Amino acid sequence: MTSFQNVLITGASSGIGRALAEACAAPGVTLHLSGRDPTRLEDVTTACRARGATVHPAVLDVRDTHYMEPWIANAGPLDLVIANAGISGGTGRAGQESADQTRAIFATNVDGVFNTVLPAIAAMEFQSPGADGWRGRIAVIASIASFVPAPQAPAYCAAKAAVDRWTVASNANLRAKGILLTSICPGYVRSNMTARNEFPMPGLMDSDRAAQIILAGLRHDKTRIVFPWWLGLAARLGGLLPPRLIAWLLVSQPAKQELPEES
Repeated sequence: MTSFQNVLITGASSGIGRALAEACAAPGVTLHLSGRDPTRLEDVTTACRARGATVHPAVLDVRDTHYMEPWIANAGPLDLVIANAGISGGTGRAGQESADQTRAIFATNVDGVFNTVLPAIAAMEFQSPGADGWRGRIAVIASIASFVPAPQAPAYCAAKAAVDRWTVASNANLRAKGILLTSICPGYVRSNMTARNEFPMPGLMDSDRAAQIILAGLRHDKTRIVFPWWLGLAARLGGLLPPRLIAWLLVSQPAKQELPEES
């Protein structure tokens, strides 16, 4: 089974990002980890080094193109890049997203993903194929929320849908170049973001379990990884309903908190 020796992860200071970093950490593995909170980033760096990995932490904001491009370009040959950094927000008690929140979510969850993925593609095109035939793998953390336009979190759903569709569509062409793109669509995972949700979260799982599912799917060269499968299926079927029916079914559900939280 493929092992990842040189890995770069954004948003690695908590949640899924931290769980992925710790799951990849092992002797002989080099990790390039970024986050916006220096204290939390130092914590995960220490944990990964304790597992024997070589770790290069960087306090970075994925929205900053000028820092992201050289950071990725100078990371050296990369087996795996995970565009994980993201923020979450919904309509909250106000019943409507503010313009600032909408722009913030798209800036991080879409522009931030492209600021990670596009430089990674450019770097991997010049890498020699590994023993498995791939020049490199790139994973984008989308969401099951990308399958259904939930009124409680319109910007979040739309942003995740954008990166999911772009990743899946782009994978077909990049496979021919030896680069695998994978869209990761998790359901509810315990993290700083979900901790503030004041509504039932079906299928809620620990971040460690989510990381294992993601890495197993990547090792099997999957284009899209959706979990839990039954929640993904329900969201897909719900997304096929007429828009007015979707709104009628979902508008009465509890709102997602309105303040974005870093993942």
